[in-house]
Amino acid sequence: MGSDHYFSASPSSPEQLRRIRVTLAGRDLEVVTAGGVFSPDHVDAGTSVLLANTPPPPAGGHFLDLGCGWGPISLSLALSSPHATVWAVDVNERALDLVRRNAESLGLTNVNAVRPEDVPDDIAFRTIRSNPPIRVGKSELHGMLEHWIPRLSERSDGWFVVQRNLGSDSLQRWLAASFTPGYSVHRAATGRGFRVLRVRRHGSPPSEPIDIVS
Repeated sequence: MGSDHYFSASPSSPEQLRRIRVTLAGRDLEVVTAGGVFSPDHVDAGTSVLLANTPPPPAGGHFLDLGCGWGPISLSLALSSPHATVWAVDVNERALDLVRRNAESLGLTNVNAVRPEDVPDDIAFRTIRSNPPIRVGKSELHGMLEHWIPRLSERSDGWFVVQRNLGSDSLQRWLAASFTPGYSVHRAATGRGFRVLRVRRHGSPPSEPIDIVS
């Protein structure tokens, strides 16, 4: 592919649409993928670990899939919570087009596949689920997380899967150091060489004194 990466905005490689069978949210489905996006032939191992080791999403609200690719996480969230709004975010226009195609073919009207700058600024997320693009580099990755994690609603969680040999433990330490106070970070699961990291945003303390009645 040369310099054409799955995180390129407009991949120059041939699109080469293909149909694959996958299991998402407990359902056997057919989806469309293409060249020039991440893991076009199957649900990758990291995403599989994330989907298997996170709780069911809330029944409603706004959800974020950061670095959505062709959409396995977004589609799973939308299938599990039909009354929620899922924001599938990527810089890769081909990936966004695939998410839209797959959502339409599955009858999912609650998925918005958009570039990062097209997410309205006033939206807070009830959950973030992400297999983030580690290979963009540490600086860019940290910038992405610093932008999106503070947009979690209070008492909400972000779940991130990272391969251990690509720096999951150092990322966990950075998250714990960067998001304090008001957040907690811990390793929620380990499997197939991946870590699932959970970032919890806690609620604000009460603004008024509380009278304790004995």
